[in-house]
Amino acid sequence: MLTAHSKRTVRSTALLLLCALLAAMVLGGRGRAAATVTARLRPDITIVIDGSKRAFYNAGGQQVHPILYDGTTYLPVRAIGELMGKNVDWNQDTKTVTLSGTRTGQPAAGTPDLSASAKDVTVELRDDFTVIVDGTKRTFADAKGQPVYPMLSAGSTYLPIRAIGELMGKSVSWDGATQTVTLSGSLVTDADTFSGGSTPPATGTTTPPATGTGLISVEDAKGKALAHAGLTAGQVTFVQQELEWEDGRQVYDIEFYTSDYKEYDYEIDAVTGEVRSFDYDAEHYTPSTGTTISLEKAREIALAKVPGAAATNIVKLELDHDDGRPVYEVEIIYNMMEYEMEIDATNGTVFKFEYESVHD
Repeated sequence: MLTAHSKRTVRSTALLLLCALLAAMVLGGRGRAAATVTARLRPDITIVIDGSKRAFYNAGGQQVHPILYDGTTYLPVRAIGELMGKNVDWNQDTKTVTLSGTRTGQPAAGTPDLSASAKDVTVELRDDFTVIVDGTKRTFADAKGQPVYPMLSAGSTYLPIRAIGELMGKSVSWDGATQTVTLSGSLVTDADTFSGGSTPPATGTTTPPATGTGLISVEDAKGKALAHAGLTAGQVTFVQQELEWEDGRQVYDIEFYTSDYKEYDYEIDAVTGEVRSFDYDAEHYTPSTGTTISLEKAREIALAKVPGAAATNIVKLELDHDDGRPVYEVEIIYNMMEYEMEIDATNGTVFKFEYESVHD
């Protein structure tokens, strides 16, 4: 049986052990919060997103380059937020990076740093940084399921390319021969392993990407939609003009109507300015008393919308009715893309057109 003195001794020893354990936890946590490591600045690594080469700039206009650490490429979070069309906020008190809403600020621009070269840099791995995207706390892991943390370098927060792929909803691949990281499509794959290939850009893209962040302005997108519709700004009223994500791409959703209330809905590629899809409301359509165009004519019109495609690429071509008017419904699969369109069977007008990548 323990004496009173022995009991006091046991309690004191337990208390000391508990204090030591708490101190170790606190000190250990502090040590992990800012692990200083040596990484490699890699200006020679090319970043391609949806077919366009990208450069990244911080808020001050200085170009920021990819960083390679432990076999993984890191990219700056703020620049990625711009590409996602989201506002990026830093809370010093809580050490939290937040990406949310629709971006209101202008994208950062600057002069390319052509003199930059690969070199060792000192960076911090910050497991005390929190990343929140649209109200949800996000954590990230490597290919083996081990946690990975944000990196702090020269005032910019970085995330591994695999985490960036998750945030943007894109697959990530690495081409060692050209030192190129490619983000594309709408499926997330393992960016910590090396794989080849990427989703090809849409066929027929002719508009060059914009500089800086690579996004055209909303005014440019509106102009593209109006030009396609054969209308001017004075002839329409805009009801929607938003930057959104669609199938892993940033697009402008542009909607407007005319004085006779015909409604138009466009999706404009925010990088290339290409019309990705469009349609207009047939509510006020008056059926024609004339004859319909032939199946051969409809096939010719459809193929003209997909340069390079042949009749063998058409998987559907049939006459149907939509809102009381005869239409040809067409589907074409060509160059890993699926195209769908509706053609007015009375006059050959393509009044609905959209496409997306084909994923096996």
